[in-house]
Amino acid sequence: MDSAPWRDTNVYLPDTVQTAVKVVVVGHFAVGKTTLVGTLSEITPLRTEETMTQAGAAVDDLAGVDGKDTTTVAMDFGRITLNPHLVLYLFGAPGQQRFQQLWHDIAYGALGALVLADARRLECSFPVIDMVEEHGLAYAVAVNHFEGAPTFGEQKLREALDLLGETPLVVCDARDRTSATAALIALVQYLHARSNQEHA
Repeated sequence: MDSAPWRDTNVYLPDTVQTAVKVVVVGHFAVGKTTLVGTLSEITPLRTEETMTQAGAAVDDLAGVDGKDTTTVAMDFGRITLNPHLVLYLFGAPGQQRFQQLWHDIAYGALGALVLADARRLECSFPVIDMVEEHGLAYAVAVNHFEGAPTFGEQKLREALDLLGETPLVVCDARDRTSATAALIALVQYLHARSNQEHA
């Protein structure tokens, strides 16, 4: 694999950066977390993907997932410099239940979470949302677009995922920078609004 940066204008942070914030990208297995972090990151993202083997067949449900031959085994990491003084770090958490022990460390210090969901497998998002809520993280949900996936209206999606009315819900394409950015903005705006309410 070529290790040369493919989009980095500057791998190192400028000296002007004073604040770093952290957001976690979570979701069930094969929902597009690695893709979204890679799409948004201004630097070559750190990926810890490994080739899936027959040993994982009993625990990784590949139903409805075509062409999936790698999986994240630790985390994905990306960076977005928001302005000369502020940087956002994106941490993608592995989706399988057997990696739950990593969640605590990855979620530590995060401002919030962007939960990716797949309209073909909405029920797979329940354990993920439960874990996010158990960690006390505010979150937004982004339904990632997949070819051939059913289309549901916002109300049906909210009911299916049992979301509170205040929880942001958007549809995105993790492969598209504009779409992925809009999903992240929905989370950041929600976190900002919550912060203002807490300090009012």
